[in-house]
Amino acid sequence: MAFPIPTHLPRKKDLDVSTTVLSKMSETSLKALTHDAASAWVAELDVAIRETKARIHERVQADRPAFERQLASAVSVQERLRTLTANVDGLQHTLSDPQTGLVPTLVGTLTQHAALAQEAADAEALSGALGYLARCKQEMQELVALVEGGRLPEAVERYTDVERLLGQQQPSLAGTDVYVDLQRRFRAMKDKTDEQLNEAYSRSVIVNASEIVIRPSVQVRASETVLPLPSILSSLSSTNLSSLMTTLRRDISTYYVDFLLSQAATVELSTVSSLTGTAEHKLSIFLAPQDQEDLKDRIVNVETVLTFLNDNLFSHIPSQASFPISLSRPLTHALLEKFLIPSLPSSLDELPLFLETVHHAVAFEGEYIRGVLGDSAGGYDVKTWADSVGTHYERKRRVDILERARATILWNDDDNNSFRAEMIIVKEDVPQQGAPEPVLPASPPAVKPQLVSTSPPPRQASPEEVAWGFDDEEATAVDEDGWGFDEEMDVEPDVAAAPEPEPGPSSPPPVEKSEPQEEDDPDGAWGLDDENSTDSSAWDDPWGDSVEPVAKPPSPKAPKAATKLEKLSQKGKPKESTPFNSPPAPVVAPAPKVAQPARPKPAAPPAPPVEKETYLVSGRVRELLWLVDEVLKEAAELAASNVFHAKPGSSSLQVGGIISQTAPMVLDLYRGLYPVVAAARVAAPRHAMGFSNDCLWLAGEVAKLLARGDLQEGLRAKLEEAQQRSKMLAECWYDETIGRQVDQINATLDRAEGFVATHHQERFDECEDAVNQVLQDIRKFAQQIKPVLPRSRYYEALGSTVDAALARVLRDILALPDITAAESHKLNELCRVLTALEGLFAPDAAGPSLVVAYVPSWLKFSYLSELMEASMSDISYLFDEGALVDFEIGELVRLVRALFADTPLRANTIHRLQQGHPALGAA
Repeated sequence: MAFPIPTHLPRKKDLDVSTTVLSKMSETSLKALTHDAASAWVAELDVAIRETKARIHERVQADRPAFERQLASAVSVQERLRTLTANVDGLQHTLSDPQTGLVPTLVGTLTQHAALAQEAADAEALSGALGYLARCKQEMQELVALVEGGRLPEAVERYTDVERLLGQQQPSLAGTDVYVDLQRRFRAMKDKTDEQLNEAYSRSVIVNASEIVIRPSVQVRASETVLPLPSILSSLSSTNLSSLMTTLRRDISTYYVDFLLSQAATVELSTVSSLTGTAEHKLSIFLAPQDQEDLKDRIVNVETVLTFLNDNLFSHIPSQASFPISLSRPLTHALLEKFLIPSLPSSLDELPLFLETVHHAVAFEGEYIRGVLGDSAGGYDVKTWADSVGTHYERKRRVDILERARATILWNDDDNNSFRAEMIIVKEDVPQQGAPEPVLPASPPAVKPQLVSTSPPPRQASPEEVAWGFDDEEATAVDEDGWGFDEEMDVEPDVAAAPEPEPGPSSPPPVEKSEPQEEDDPDGAWGLDDENSTDSSAWDDPWGDSVEPVAKPPSPKAPKAATKLEKLSQKGKPKESTPFNSPPAPVVAPAPKVAQPARPKPAAPPAPPVEKETYLVSGRVRELLWLVDEVLKEAAELAASNVFHAKPGSSSLQVGGIISQTAPMVLDLYRGLYPVVAAARVAAPRHAMGFSNDCLWLAGEVAKLLARGDLQEGLRAKLEEAQQRSKMLAECWYDETIGRQVDQINATLDRAEGFVATHHQERFDECEDAVNQVLQDIRKFAQQIKPVLPRSRYYEALGSTVDAALARVLRDILALPDITAAESHKLNELCRVLTALEGLFAPDAAGPSLVVAYVPSWLKFSYLSELMEASMSDISYLFDEGALVDFEIGELVRLVRALFADTPLRANTIHRLQQGHPALGAA
């Protein structure tokens, strides 16, 4: 949108003649500029002027009256303007004339007046300043005289006036040298006065580590004026007095409250005259022997100090300082933290004397803290603490007991302090449900382990002994009356319920075993003699030198695993040796049922045969058990002593409750702390199983404690929880140790890479190295845990480890899709390496091996070794005779397909296998 042109501006078409002419002139070039052109332009302008005049004349004539009025008005305005201009010029002359003008005259008059006013003000200021300085001089002279004369209280009052006077300074003296010098001299006199007062106070009140000296009056230095102590204290400034009182309170609290309440000392009072003739009061302290000290004497010493200060000092201190009451909190704190709490006794025999001291402390709080010191608004902290002194005593004992337990846990134990505890194994010939099964002589009868670990002998050493001496003789006695069994093997209510580990594995079926390996078994030859062997010095038989088995049934030799498919004709005797269909673990035949014993009656049948096993327990847990027993005895003695004089209506069972609750805390501390501080130690299987044994033994001993009838319900519940947690921790460490060993075996067998391509010598060597390493690892594991674990748990742990190794080898070999003749031979050799582990399960050199009982995969693994080189007819025969019941049908089918080429015979054999294992009646 274009910008609109205002209406008052001329349009282009209405341009005047002058503009038109000028435009033509500007557009004409220099060559075209001629006389004729200029004449034309002038003529044009003349015409335009005449036309303009004509239009003006016409316009005036058209409205002549209005024009006349406007002309007359313009002439009038011009006349008035001329008159006004003349008047303004006259007024300007009147005002601004330098000689007679109003403004110059007024300015001159005001200047003279200001000069006179300044002279008057200067005179007045000078007079005031001189008067002010005269008063200041007089006051300063009097102040200096008082200070020089040693009249310090008067000087303090005087310099208060001088300070007020100096605060009323004259404006005319601000910043002048005389005023600055006056202030400097005043500060010097004030500082000198304060210094002399401090010096006089320091000689009036002397408090150090050995004595308190209070002089009622003291002579001011460099003067003959003697000032009394109240005058000195009242003359001190509030800031100075507060600082001195803070220092005095600190010194009294440190040297005469904390020290006297924490040390044996004697206090002496004396009053002597100084050289100047003034009397001085002195309190001195001296260290005293602590052999026959009475704790109440410490409170008496503090009473003496407070009485001395009250008689000679407190009354002189200004009330605004509030000094005596300021001592109440430090004194109460010291009485509790420095005296009563640290003096809590550690035995019940010392409690009566300590309680007398506590009563004295309560009386001291009422008489001195609330009376002498005036802290009437404060609380009864000492009395409140004294009302709960029993609780405080028990809490201190709890801390001491737990600290002792911690030291025991951190104690670097060794095997010299260990002992062997007993575990009773109750044998039960319990048949499994199902069809009749042959009895496997080699498998142990069903047992129920019962922990009856022998209690340690009574401890002779005191609990506070630094040397943790243990009795060297091992515990061998068994509480015969503590194991009465009812029909369901339950323990009578009045007998401690011993923890029962899980029963051993079920008995596997009888199977012929291979002939013993011809090569020597270095780890199998442990020198395991029979149970009655008298050689107890060898490591090989850690169980044979402690106890003898009770009512141990004869154990005939177990049948050997099949080797080279020898004597297969004997497989036709199912009642004696043929296993029946009970995969995956073989079953056992019905054993003669043993009559269950009824509850104890005069005519009760005899208890099942029992066998004792021993296991290694560290001296550390024996020490902890002694500590737990001592804690329970101490709690019972405290509750029976009535030393705290229980109030009527209160339960006496509450006394000793905190100490008794410490007993399970000791066990909790052991379970939580020992695995952390001994993490590197328990990484080894021997010590890990040892820790499991310790927890298991503690669980059994806590069960005996629970048989006591004097335990409170809360304590009984916590002990039961500690027992269960100890038992659970024992099983967890037992399983964890086995799990770590199994993980190590799996990691080693990973190097075999599934036993693929063993027909290549390089791959066979790698697999053989892995299998040999597994063999060595298992032997080393057995060597470490055998001296530690009881016989049954040792075989269970070892059996679980061996079974894991065999199961891994079985799984890898059965997963092979194709096995050539060369590979089957190599796999047979690799399997035979692990058969050397059978020697680890021989209780003695002449007895049968228990490997079938504790290694569920043993028979399956043994048959796999033989199947690697068996013919199709041999496999069919074994299958029909029920010898391969440990294998699943799918495993047998895959194995046949991997071993043999695709022929009609293989197809018929696979079809026969897929029909399932032979029925029980068909055998």
